[in-house]
Order: sequence, then C-alpha cells, then structure tokens
Amino acid sequence: MEIVKIANIIKQNGGNLYLVGGAVRDELIGKQIYDRDYCVTGISKEKFKLLFPNAKIIGKSFEVFEMENSQFALARKEVKTGIGHKEFEIKTGEDITIEEDLARRDITINAIAKDILTKEIIDPYNGTKDIEEKVIRATTDAFSEDPLRVYRVARFAATTGFIVEDNTLKLMKSLKDELTTLSKERVFTELKKALESNKPSLFFDTLKKADILEVHFKEIYDLIGALQPIEYHPEGDSYNHTMLVVDKSTELTDNVVIRFSCLVHDLGKGITPKEMYPHHYNHDVNGVKLVKDLGERIGVPTKWVKCGKVAAREHMRGGIFYKMTPAKKVSFIEKVAKSSLGLQGLQVVVIADKGSSRTTEACNISFEKIGQECISKINGKFLKEKGIKDGKDFKDKLHNERVQWMKKKEFYE
Repeated sequence: MEIVKIANIIKQNGGNLYLVGGAVRDELIGKQIYDRDYCVTGISKEKFKLLFPNAKIIGKSFEVFEMENSQFALARKEVKTGIGHKEFEIKTGEDITIEEDLARRDITINAIAKDILTKEIIDPYNGTKDIEEKVIRATTDAFSEDPLRVYRVARFAATTGFIVEDNTLKLMKSLKDELTTLSKERVFTELKKALESNKPSLFFDTLKKADILEVHFKEIYDLIGALQPIEYHPEGDSYNHTMLVVDKSTELTDNVVIRFSCLVHDLGKGITPKEMYPHHYNHDVNGVKLVKDLGERIGVPTKWVKCGKVAAREHMRGGIFYKMTPAKKVSFIEKVAKSSLGLQGLQVVVIADKGSSRTTEACNISFEKIGQECISKINGKFLKEKGIKDGKDFKDKLHNERVQWMKKKEFYE
C-alpha cells in the first residue's frame, strides 16, 4: 500500500500522518534517505489496529507498527521517572498533537515533521533555520533528561559537520554523571556511526568541548597535552595527531574496523611520563593494553580490538619498513599477514599516520604490495617444486627462501 493511501485512510478516520525525524532532516539537508519513520496523530492504537490489521507490532515500552518497510508510531509524550536512558513513562493518545510529539525529540534538526498529504512542514523549534546555519541545538531543556542524547549529538556533529551551540554543550556537560548508566552497546553504536562518517574527529571534539570525553573514552582523553617532536608533528599534541589520522583514514577506506584501528594506533602515548616528552618510547607496546581497556569499557567487538592491538603494536615498524634488513622485512610481513588487521589494514594505518603529519614518499612506507607478492610467490608449493619436503624445519626454510627473494627484489629495484 502506498504511503499516500495510508495517509488518506488515517485522514478519513480523523487522524493525520507525518514523516518525522531523520528522514525530514536528511531531505532538507539534501542527503539520501534510507529509513522513513512516521508519526500518527488523532487516532488510538486500537483504531490503528482495526484500520491496518496486517501491520506488525514491534517495540516494548510503547507500540510501534511496522508495514511497507516503514515504522508508524502514535504521537507520544515522555515523562522522566528516574535516572538513566530508559527511565521514562510513555504516554500515547489521540489527543496528543504533532507539536507535543516533536517537543520530546533531542535536537531541533530532528524535531521537524512533514504532513504526508499537504506537504506542510511543521517546525515549532526552528530546525530548518538551524539546518541552514549548520547548528546543532537542543530542542528544549528536557534534553538533559536522557544521557544517550550526549553521544547522539556528538555523532550528529560528525555525520553532518554542524557546530554544537554553547547551551547544548552545557546541557551535555550536566549529564556527565549519568553517562555511566548507559549500556556499552549504546555507546559503541554511536561510536560506530561516528566512525562511518567523513569526519569522525568531530565526535571526539564535541565531547571534549563539553568536558565529558574522559567518561567513556579515557584513553583518547589522555592524549590531550601529550607533546610530540614538533619537527615531525607540527599539528600539536597526540590528541590532535590522532584526530587527523582518523579523519585521514576516511579518505583511504570505508572499512570501519580499519578506521577504528587508526583511532587507537597511538593510545600508548597517553601514558608516557611527562618528563619523557616529546618522545614516547615504547608507546607501541604500551598501547596494546590500552586498546583492550577501551574495548572492554564500551563493548567493542573482539575483532575490532584484535585489529586495534595490531595497529598499536606494529604501526611504528610499518613506518620504517624501508629501513629494515631483508630478513626483518620478511619477518614483519609474515607476522602482519597472519594478523587480524592484515597487510592491507596496517598499510592504511601507516599511510594515515604518516600522511597526517608530514610528507613521506609513498615507497618509503609501502609494504603491502611487496608483502603480498612475497607471500604469494614464495609459498609451500614453491618449496615443494624445489624438492623441499614437509618437516620440522619447513617453516624456517620457507622464511629463508623469502629472505633470498627479498634480497633479489631489492637488488633489481
């Protein structure tokens, strides 16, 4: 059934149907719309069930109806009943207006509705103006009733590139103590969406401005003020460097796991004693545990953590690959190729790392291509064709053959 037909049925029975939330926002911004959510006013849930008996009921705290690959919710109001993200009493009813429904939404650019039949834009909080001015603003002071909104705002900053206005930052800070009530899954979901954006740094910069970055992202927070050698890092401290690296990664890959690996590659610098600044000896080794700590705190998937650990541990060696002896090059290639991150993933981390702070010849940090060639050409089949049989020393012989291949490769190049 077409959405206009659904809207007409609702209208004929005393109600109205509106497109709401992200779909309206993205339409006004000019972004592609993937999901459409609708709000129904003027009819009860019992009448909706009678009008659309094939609609599937989903949701636990209040009914949402699913049909035609879209979701339809009755207009509702929320009353906070306790601390945290879930402590709300939901009120629905045919007397609740679209304006009252929009009032409960987090930020003005999400508090816009469009009448399906008349195409009228309902915008009681001037969200369209904020879209034009590229501003993220809390809809009302009720923003501070839900701590999850803190991370949603930071994520919207990353995905839209909009600036969060000062009063909203203050409201975010007021929720600092409640952030610990959020589930790991909720925090990770917002992080993942931010990493999928073109400017993940805005997620962390927004949390930093609101003075709440350390609650769930302590390892990132600790990079602030961790000085680096100015001749190699004119961008400033380790936090600024990390933000440049994670943003650079979005130009190099769509793989969000690799982007996460770029984010955490330098976490070890956050625990360097200040008396050692601007040097960060052993930060590659120290970073491995910190990736694990961050992963556990916000529920990062095991694969992501494994890849992040490889990035932390191996990015330094990847950056000096061209300086290694043939034997060390082969050992490095064999180790990384077997890791969760792989040669391709680590190559992105190293390029993002170097490219974010200073100009480096691509050949100086390019190990993926030569590594893949070495492993694919000098393999078990190659040894067997040379008459070398399986045995305890087969692995060592394979390694030695690869070293010889690497020496010839370097000689001819």
